[in-house]
Amino acid sequence: MTESVVIIGIVLIAVALVTIVVYVAARLVTATRQQQAMRRRAEASERLSQQIIDSITSGLLVVGEDRVVRTLNPAGRRMLGLAGRPEGHSMSEVLGTATPLVAVVEESLRSSRAVIRRTLQTGLPGGGTAHLGVTVSPIRDGLSQRGAICLFSDLSDVVELEEQLRFKDSLARLGELTAGIAHEFRNGLATIHGYSRLLDLQKLPPDYKPFVQGIRDETEALRQVVTNFLNFAKPDEMTLSPVALAGIADRAADEVRSEAVARGGDVTVAGEFGTVQGDEVLLRQAFSNLVRNALEACRDAAIAPRIDIDGSVDRVQGMQQMTVSDNGPGVDASVTARMFRPFFTTKAKGTGLGLALVQKIVVTHNGRVTVANGEAGGARITVTLPLHQG
Repeated sequence: MTESVVIIGIVLIAVALVTIVVYVAARLVTATRQQQAMRRRAEASERLSQQIIDSITSGLLVVGEDRVVRTLNPAGRRMLGLAGRPEGHSMSEVLGTATPLVAVVEESLRSSRAVIRRTLQTGLPGGGTAHLGVTVSPIRDGLSQRGAICLFSDLSDVVELEEQLRFKDSLARLGELTAGIAHEFRNGLATIHGYSRLLDLQKLPPDYKPFVQGIRDETEALRQVVTNFLNFAKPDEMTLSPVALAGIADRAADEVRSEAVARGGDVTVAGEFGTVQGDEVLLRQAFSNLVRNALEACRDAAIAPRIDIDGSVDRVQGMQQMTVSDNGPGVDASVTARMFRPFFTTKAKGTGLGLALVQKIVVTHNGRVTVANGEAGGARITVTLPLHQG
């Protein structure tokens, strides 16, 4: 009897232990499944967050309180001209050329305050500048600051459009203001020049001849300057029609090819050229000025000219790019911003209206023109025009 009770007790204990083990095992399985589900949800959430960061068109920069970059999304890297993954590197190392952006993030980190809608101009690693609209906010964990998050957008196109509108307005005001004054000035020069012509050089004392000839030469030079300025300042009366830019490029190249070849160089045309809605005469004049400007730059530097006209079409954006590049001395960075100003020139005998006229023509065609130095040296002037949508 006693043995039976013992056996029954052992069996009950074993059953209880098995029940406990089964229960614990079931709980472990449930907990493991819950952990796996939580891990999957966390991974899915992380993937979604990364997809959102990678997909937004604005730049997103996250910097820790140690000034190390935690995140810089593809749009941000593209705007700043950065290659590779900058995560894990210091902010100053990654954004070395973009010092204004570094400064505004540093301002937020130091003050623990948000910087709202700041507009700044910053340099790019490959050269050039970008206009950015920036908002920076601190990242806080309770009362302590963990870093800063910076959202930024590329405002270069907006700034460029504003500059074009100001330029058009300035041209209109300039034309109204100067037309009458320049006309009277030209009449006065014509009178002085005419009176100087009445003086017979053969009958003048030898000492006076150089002075009279000087009056004639200078009044003629001033008359030409006034005429060029009037042509620049007056509003263009455009005759719009579809214009094939391949023909514009070929004609501009043909105008200077013989001189370039005679000096041991050449002019080439390559790439894709579309059609724009514009004034063919004005567009011819603009690209003729660009090609001749390139030829003169090589001539002044005593270099056998190598001038290339390249075209590319962006059908998604509906834009045409035409680049005129040369192998001349290039453009000094200190004068790049003034290249298209009226009367600014680096040439001994230049009028300073050639490139200004190019910009005027391009802007009136709702385009833009930029200047930079090529990778192999020489100047590189790029004209961007909207394609004809007909």
